[in-house]
Amino acid sequence: MNIQPLLNYINKIVTLTDEEITFLTSQVASRKYLKGQYILQQGDINKSVCFVVSGCTKMFYVDTDGQEHILMFAVEDWWSSDLGSFISQTPSDFNVQCIEDTECIVFSHNNMEETYAKIPKLERLFRKTIEKAFVASQKRIVRNFSMSAKERYLIFKDSYPEIEQRIPQYMVASYLGITKEFLSKIKSQIAFQ
Repeated sequence: MNIQPLLNYINKIVTLTDEEITFLTSQVASRKYLKGQYILQQGDINKSVCFVVSGCTKMFYVDTDGQEHILMFAVEDWWSSDLGSFISQTPSDFNVQCIEDTECIVFSHNNMEETYAKIPKLERLFRKTIEKAFVASQKRIVRNFSMSAKERYLIFKDSYPEIEQRIPQYMVASYLGITKEFLSKIKSQIAFQ
């Protein structure tokens, strides 16, 4: 199992000893998923968090009308999980599905506490990661209330150019909370400016 991408990510925040790396390696698993495969389904309890080594995932929920609402995407060096379900060990409100063939390094809920006990600095790493995700989530909520769809699209395009190139436009539209037809109009307007 190649955990080097995870170690590179970790080393941006904390430094692990060789002994800690050996222990961490014993606590994680590598998992490959096919395009379209679910990592987590609505109603299931999330038993793991995934660090994306390669590929792309989406986290979404399906409303009572069968409409899909995308909350986030995850690509290389990002985390893909329903943290609420993982932390509380209650049924998930979300699905996590692979948009591409995806390889992840998986932390199981059962191993997480033992990992924190043996490598306390990983708690700091996950705290910093969750803080960053929380701030991004709050900013997105404010943008959804205060900005036009065009402004939200431009921020998405500027913030995540690598993602926009990899996913179908209807998924971008779902993430922005608009129809794919309206997204096409926005893109046409931008092209003529």
